[in-house]
Amino acid sequence: GGTNARMTIDSTGAVTMPSQPAFQTRVASEQQNLAINNLVRVNFNSEVFDQNADFNTSTNTFTAPVTGRYFLAMNLVLNAPDAAAGFYQFHIRTSNRAHTQTNTIAGSTDPSYWTFNYNVLADMDAGDTAYIDFYQNIGSAQTDVRAIESTFSGYLAC
Repeated sequence: GGTNARMTIDSTGAVTMPSQPAFQTRVASEQQNLAINNLVRVNFNSEVFDQNADFNTSTNTFTAPVTGRYFLAMNLVLNAPDAAAGFYQFHIRTSNRAHTQTNTIAGSTDPSYWTFNYNVLADMDAGDTAYIDFYQNIGSAQTDVRAIESTFSGYLAC
């Protein structure tokens, strides 16, 4: 095994890189009655881990410390989604582009909850940012982002 300032290789050959950008955050308290016809930033304001201190819980934003390809993933659990909504859009929004997923709620009655997952491999330059926002085009402003189960995570892939 060996060590340097950037990584450790143990006797089994396992490599750890304690300064490698990696984070997982979650919504600490339910974000209620999301507005319709407006982009709403999701409040990922509680860190599960933030290996290189690159996530800002005040702005709900990840900032890339170095240029590279970042794997970014969101898992949103929505309470009381509106079946009358024409569609829901979720964006993993980076400085370079908005990575968009569009979904509809199946059925004609409002479900208790609905889960949306989306991930991308995003090209980011040092200083670029990433965050999650939400858009509902019609219906009622009744949808809530469930706390604890809703997460945003990412890491430098290459």
